[in-house]
Amino acid sequence: MTDGVLLELRHVVTELPIDGEYLPVVREVSFVARRGEVVGLVGESGSGKSMTARSILRLLPRGGRTRGQILFDGADILTADSSTLRMLRARRIAMIFQDPRAHVDPLYRCGDHLDDALRIHLGLGRNAARTRSLELLAEVGIADPGRVYRSYPGELSGGMLQRVMIAGALAVDPDLLIADEPTTALDVTIQADIMAILDGLRHRRHLSAVFITHDLELAAMICDRVLVMYAGRVLEDRTTADLFSRPLHPYTAGLLRARPLLEGRRDRLETIPGRPPRLVEIGDGCPFAPRCGFVEDACRSGAPIPREVEPGQATACRRSEDLVAQLAPAGETR
Repeated sequence: MTDGVLLELRHVVTELPIDGEYLPVVREVSFVARRGEVVGLVGESGSGKSMTARSILRLLPRGGRTRGQILFDGADILTADSSTLRMLRARRIAMIFQDPRAHVDPLYRCGDHLDDALRIHLGLGRNAARTRSLELLAEVGIADPGRVYRSYPGELSGGMLQRVMIAGALAVDPDLLIADEPTTALDVTIQADIMAILDGLRHRRHLSAVFITHDLELAAMICDRVLVMYAGRVLEDRTTADLFSRPLHPYTAGLLRARPLLEGRRDRLETIPGRPPRLVEIGDGCPFAPRCGFVEDACRSGAPIPREVEPGQATACRRSEDLVAQLAPAGETR
């Protein structure tokens, strides 16, 4: 499935100016994405998933700053000059956003958006660009690509427009795809269609991807590995199968127990008490400590450092070995 590291983040910290001071929204995040691998970032809203993705492409709000290393094919994106960064964004790293209508010009037809990318970045002529655009629309499951090609964004449903955005992201055959909650605004049947399209494209094109979602079931459908984020930190980095069957962090276990089951049922969904901390509330200890049912005094002092528990897998819980049985996913009743 994989043949080497394409993307590597090393101790990445991203800070934003808030109320006159810089506050970290991404804290010491490190992970790798190998060629052909899909890495999922999951967690509650405000956990730092989207800001981590935007840090990779240096698409930060005004005044934002990032330190650490973000290595893409061995070169550090954070030290790249403007021309190199433009090339990476245009040709090698593509991003799909959660709200497609916010990222298209409503005055341009969908075909114009696709054609422009192909003509500018690949140097195709007008006719060749049109032919390729229609092929891309068909590849993402659009039954009538000619009609969609001629349509304005406002004439399409959210699911159809998201397919156009996927086609646009893949137009230049990128090496890495970043998908930031691409199905959030869609109903469950359209979500399943979009996920099937992304999974099929990933295998046919041998794409690497970073997939961001708050929906654990979607992550399980497409991701090879899942990183659980909370308060800007990675609390667990595991293969998808191992994370779902044997979580090693209380936060991960809480998320898994709070989700409805696709098969069987639960009499009552569990909840995680409390709420995620605001930026100004995050102290030096484990950020999940105020909500954790297994907290000890030592958890409140010193930032949690992810440690390897199995080759290539890590958790930031100091008590993970002691809590394995208690963190196991709750049983199902049928």
